[in-house]
Amino acid sequence: MTSKNTILITGATGNVGRQVVSQLLAVRSGTVRALTRIPAGAALPGQVDVRQGDLSNPVALEAAVTGADVVFLMWPFHSAEPAAAIVDTIKRHARRVVFLSSGAVRDGLFPDQQHHLVGRSHARVEQLIEQSGLARTHLRPSTFATNTLWWADQIRAGDVVQGAYGAVPMALLHEADIAAVAVRALTEEGHDRAVYHLTGPEVLTQAEQVQTIGRVLGRPLQWRELSREAARRRLLADGSFPDTFVEPLLDGYADMLAAPRPTIGHTIEAVTGTPARTYRTWVSDHAADFR
Repeated sequence: MTSKNTILITGATGNVGRQVVSQLLAVRSGTVRALTRIPAGAALPGQVDVRQGDLSNPVALEAAVTGADVVFLMWPFHSAEPAAAIVDTIKRHARRVVFLSSGAVRDGLFPDQQHHLVGRSHARVEQLIEQSGLARTHLRPSTFATNTLWWADQIRAGDVVQGAYGAVPMALLHEADIAAVAVRALTEEGHDRAVYHLTGPEVLTQAEQVQTIGRVLGRPLQWRELSREAARRRLLADGSFPDTFVEPLLDGYADMLAAPRPTIGHTIEAVTGTPARTYRTWVSDHAADFR
């Protein structure tokens, strides 16, 4: 276990961050501190030390990290521009950071050589953390299963899900598994300088993911392929989806379709002792979100 008592979780009310908080509370007696923009609506357990703010607020971050020994860093930005100041603030107080990076980062390439916008930004944050001298662990997850909640409105409205690149194969990850690896790295020695590539236990295309949701819900769900341009228009019309991420998302899908089929890894089981959860398990855990 770490020698001090406070772990700071950024992005604490997000899908992964909330899991990190709950799993930390289950395994340790020290202080779990959560940084969130709206503490009143955080709905975190009462024993959590909730602090108001986010990574874009330097004063709030400084206050939240003061006295913390270890930081779970979730990157909410589409670029690495704020990273130098954020890493410097963390370095002044903590000794270790566990960074939720991205599976888009490719080994052996400098940040500006990365092929995808997400890979470039996360590789730059990784680089700054490494240059800081902090003890660090980088988590590089494959596709988050929670991304498929984008289809929830369509599924509630009918039995057809429309989108582009339905043949894209993905090794979808349950957020609880990402958090389980993070908690090990946050609370145990032996993870310094590790780069953990995380995948789910199976590869499913987007069309197969829709079929899996249908089996869990007991409905005949089907995928309907759209052209890239039609999918682009649909995403731009979705007020809940950031316009600036539409092209990077579609570019990412095109790259994934052209790339070799994802390789299944066993890092989650190696680190935690428990196999990664299947996508069907994730859908069962989130079935209410599709109804």
